[in-house]
Amino acid sequence: MAFEHPISIAPMMDRTDRHYRWMMRLISRRALLYTEMITPNAILFGDREKLLGHDQEAPVALQLGGDDAEALAQAAKIGQDWGYTEINLNIGCPSDRVQSGNFGACLMKTPAVVARAVEAVANAVDVEVTVKHRIGVDDLDRYEDMVNFVDTVAASGCKRFSVHARKAWLQGLSPKENRDVPPLRYEEVYRLKDEHPELDIEINGGIKTLDEAQAHLERVDAVMIGRAAYDHPYMFADVDRRFYGEEHDVIGQDEIVSAMADYAEKRLVAGDKLNSVTRHMLHLFAGQPGARAWRRHLSENVWRAGASPEVLLQALEFVRGAE
Repeated sequence: MAFEHPISIAPMMDRTDRHYRWMMRLISRRALLYTEMITPNAILFGDREKLLGHDQEAPVALQLGGDDAEALAQAAKIGQDWGYTEINLNIGCPSDRVQSGNFGACLMKTPAVVARAVEAVANAVDVEVTVKHRIGVDDLDRYEDMVNFVDTVAASGCKRFSVHARKAWLQGLSPKENRDVPPLRYEEVYRLKDEHPELDIEINGGIKTLDEAQAHLERVDAVMIGRAAYDHPYMFADVDRRFYGEEHDVIGQDEIVSAMADYAEKRLVAGDKLNSVTRHMLHLFAGQPGARAWRRHLSENVWRAGASPEVLLQALEFVRGAE
């Protein structure tokens, strides 16, 4: 039986919010989507509608970041009640903020803490609990170190691991540099799958095209695409046919713009700003004639007093005029 979610879009801070996910669900009905990373305390004590509100774009996984097993379990239960179809724990983010809070990539150094968190969350929810992690952290970056982490966490009930195939340097590299500077080590992710056929292993890091994703699927169960999915979102229009065997009509870019204009109108009524929706659409026509004019018109006009979703339809005219 084919793996349920062979393609996913990585959780990305300030990117994979409800507006971006709504657009991507128009483009692909099947790709697994993720929220941005959210801390348990934000959910327990913050504005849940702002943090967890969505527009029925399932399947969507809620990604949590933290090391307090009880708080994670409580937040996960709330997330399940809000309709999220998976709970994912972030053990890969290298930012200063997550280090100071003792979560993210630094937790790879304490796999027993992660295992306790997974067990607590799994006992609190009925949906799958998964882990996203790096291939290593600081000097704890041998293949054997990663295997020890995975084995320890898997023993607590986790069966799916999304592996960013770069190590994280917690000192000396910025979060941005940690996405590019440490070399990719895909072979170690392949080896992990070879030696752990009972686990679902997803590969992440530096994957830019669906052809590359297809090649990785020869060796692992799933592929997670991050920045390329944001910078070239319409490439996901071929995901359902290519990776899920579905032959439904692909929605055209004109239809996406129209649907997003309607969506933006609804979100404006809910109190969101127009730019909170349109900023995720800047790359919709990436690589096509008129893409620059599209970006320029949106960037220059969504801020104007009285700007409405009509700006999207006006920008579309520049694209079609360039063909």
